[in-house]
Amino acid sequence: MKNIKIEDIDIQVIKKGIKNMYISVHKPDGWVRITAPKRMKDEDIWKFAVSKLGWIKKQRIKYQNLEIQPQKEYVTGEKHYFQGRAYLLNVIYTNKKQKVEIHNNQMDLYIREDSTREQREKVMIEWYRSQLKEEIPKFIDKWEQVMGVKVNSFGVKQMKTKWGTCNTNAKRIWINLELAKMNPKCLEYIVVHEMVHLLERYHNKRFYAFMDKYLPGWKEIREELKSIGSLA
Repeated sequence: MKNIKIEDIDIQVIKKGIKNMYISVHKPDGWVRITAPKRMKDEDIWKFAVSKLGWIKKQRIKYQNLEIQPQKEYVTGEKHYFQGRAYLLNVIYTNKKQKVEIHNNQMDLYIREDSTREQREKVMIEWYRSQLKEEIPKFIDKWEQVMGVKVNSFGVKQMKTKWGTCNTNAKRIWINLELAKMNPKCLEYIVVHEMVHLLERYHNKRFYAFMDKYLPGWKEIREELKSIGSLA
């Protein structure tokens, strides 16, 4: 891995065993990454970066203009998301089981009265995790039959730079916890994306041909995710 600089923009360059070159701009501050084939000459990477300079600047401006979201405090009246819908949080004190329930447009958080922000967050995170663990197997079962592949195991974890990952040797996929907050079509897209890696390890023409075959509208969903965080 190395860095190049064009004007005042630092660009991270990673070389992998792929056929094509890709560029991406990431939150929160618009950092830039180019992923290039291992044998690609530095001069060609430089030319590619220069050709994309206008696009890079537009993406960086977009991210810099995004409203900075305040840290959640997990108090009554806050807006929280689940499966693409917004809910108003309603904190309910209890000495019984701490949990989350949804009623109409309200998300009820049952919590100890003396709980800290971190403890409330933990209850919410575990609820989101449990919801994903219920939904993911449905998509895996569906697409195993379509693709003719087998997922040995899956997991859910918080990830800063990816929506999902796939260990092709172990046939294990990991899904970003944040997908619990988004429209289920986003979750399905990431599951399909990671399962396609069981057919093709790299992001090459063959990989994207599989994506076009199995999920024709995947590009629109990818753009939706990119507008959130450019992680996929």
